[in-house]
Amino acid sequence: MALKIWLNTGLVDEADAKISVFDHGLLYGDGVFEGIRVYNGKVFELEAHIRRLFESARVIRLPIAMPKEELIAAVETTVKANGIEDGYVRLVVTRGIGTLGLNPFVCTDSCLIIIASTIQLYPEELYEKGMRIISATTVRNHPLALPPQVKSLNYLNNILAKIEALDSKAPEAIMYNHEGYVAEATGDNVFLVKNGVVYTPPVEAGSLEGITRAVVIQLARQEGLQIIENNLTRYDLYVCDELFLTGTAAEVIGVVEIDGRIIGEGKPGPITRLLRERFYAYARGKES
Repeated sequence: MALKIWLNTGLVDEADAKISVFDHGLLYGDGVFEGIRVYNGKVFELEAHIRRLFESARVIRLPIAMPKEELIAAVETTVKANGIEDGYVRLVVTRGIGTLGLNPFVCTDSCLIIIASTIQLYPEELYEKGMRIISATTVRNHPLALPPQVKSLNYLNNILAKIEALDSKAPEAIMYNHEGYVAEATGDNVFLVKNGVVYTPPVEAGSLEGITRAVVIQLARQEGLQIIENNLTRYDLYVCDELFLTGTAAEVIGVVEIDGRIIGEGKPGPITRLLRERFYAYARGKES
């Protein structure tokens, strides 16, 4: 069945959801986006995602024509129109139609796109057995070049690292910043466990301030686990007891090998499994 796409002011048929070849989102990757999950027909952490979208847009001086409350309603309308019970929303704001030049201010109207469909990032087997990953040689964008909190349409930095992973027959890669500290995976945040303590890189290290990351931190603290945001090195990843990634599409997934080094006992550890179970229940409204 063809999807209904929200384009600027309302729903259109998938075949009619088109943007101009002069849109600066296409020409220059000039825009911002959010990936959002839907569980049991409810859009997960929608207000947090909308808040981050507006903050990203403010940083790059991109006006969003629709107020937050109306945008929330538009997302929910799109999800309902496509009958999505468990799925994924891609919310995109581009700079809009401009000229063949970098000047963003010739674009008078931004373009709003909402897609509601389904997604499965990793096969279920990986959640049970854990995944193998590598360290990327591609360095995370310098935070003074582009703040890591901005979820922009220009993902080439992450894509180059993803290519490294796929060339190594691995689904993911860890990206390090210009100082050699762990930043994030190509599409997920990074956590490790050592002696019962959970560690994750600070946003300042070059990681996106993930919505799922924030929920997992909250759930871990509810379980009485100590969470420390601290700079981490490749060495820390090699010698940790558990390693897992979090993200909107990935949710919580364990890592059992990095760069040929086995993590822990070579299977998702007890804290990883606990937090995945807690997140699964929380996301589906089975617990507060």
